[in-house]
Amino acid sequence: MKDEELKEFVKNKYSEIAKSSDSCCCSTSCCGTSPESRTRQIGYSEEDLREVPGEAAKGLGCGNPVNYLDLEKGEKVLDLGSGLGIDVFLASEKIGPEGHSVGIDASEEMVQKAILIAKKNGYENVEFKQGEIENLPFDDETFDAVTSNCVINLSTDKLRTYEEIYRILKPGGRILISDIVTDGELPEEIRKNPEAWASCIGGAVEKVEYLNIIEKAGFENIDVISQSIFESYDELETEILSMQVKASK
Repeated sequence: MKDEELKEFVKNKYSEIAKSSDSCCCSTSCCGTSPESRTRQIGYSEEDLREVPGEAAKGLGCGNPVNYLDLEKGEKVLDLGSGLGIDVFLASEKIGPEGHSVGIDASEEMVQKAILIAKKNGYENVEFKQGEIENLPFDDETFDAVTSNCVINLSTDKLRTYEEIYRILKPGGRILISDIVTDGELPEEIRKNPEAWASCIGGAVEKVEYLNIIEKAGFENIDVISQSIFESYDELETEILSMQVKASK
């Protein structure tokens, strides 16, 4: 598949998830579990779940990045690949009514459903936009912080994505990204498999390469604050890792 075809395939997969009650996408091990159970498994606490609309908890991520972002009242934060908005809603609680929490997602279905959830639950400091993370529709130096949960691995141009993040961050701004990386090379047949891409595996790169991309985009103070095995495959020697990394502009 060409890059544009792959991006369209992945977008369509997530659009279908937005229409369904299923949570299974980013991990084969989540199949058969409820969205709420899967959300707990990837790092959200009971308190987190009480703070957000239940419809937003699809369990699609690989961590709880907002928990580590140290947001302050009045800040402006962007969530890449926001889905149904769980991290946008969590961030909105931390930044207060004077702040602004924005989500962007490639899937129109995800965006429209997130907008409905926000309206239904009375959120006034949140916003959802449709767009691609490689071409963010925001002015330079707009946001204090950027987060993303298991999404940048889906990008076919990760350096471009991080360069865009750097561009729209204010000087001194920071990122906290949860994402999938590997400890070793993935077989070529997985890299070329669109289903593996949509499952957050096919597009994952090695951890060292991923951190080098962040540095090449201009970020400093890069620090992996946690990592764990995300998925195990008996037939692969490669480990699939969930990593949470922070950095600053």
